[in-house]
Amino acid sequence: MADPNPTVGELFKAKAVTDEQVNAAVDAYHADPGTTAHPIADGYSLDLGAAVAGHAWASQVVANTESSENLKRAAVRTAILLARAEKA
Repeated sequence: MADPNPTVGELFKAKAVTDEQVNAAVDAYHADPGTTAHPIADGYSLDLGAAVAGHAWASQVVANTESSENLKRAAVRTAILLARAEKA
């Protein structure tokens, strides 16, 4: 039986999520880190704030004022790809 809550990375690998959708999620997080229900793919959503908060490295990078914008984007993208999407 398939996992009802796959990671975004698993959805990406299965081509259910595009690179553009992941980039849009990164942009949405940077626009509002408190976003709780971002539609990531057809039928799936993701709590962006929880995804980053739940990833120790990403949350440290984002909180560090000395981190570059590119590093922050990469950290958020990593946290999103590792987070479990929820059926909408």
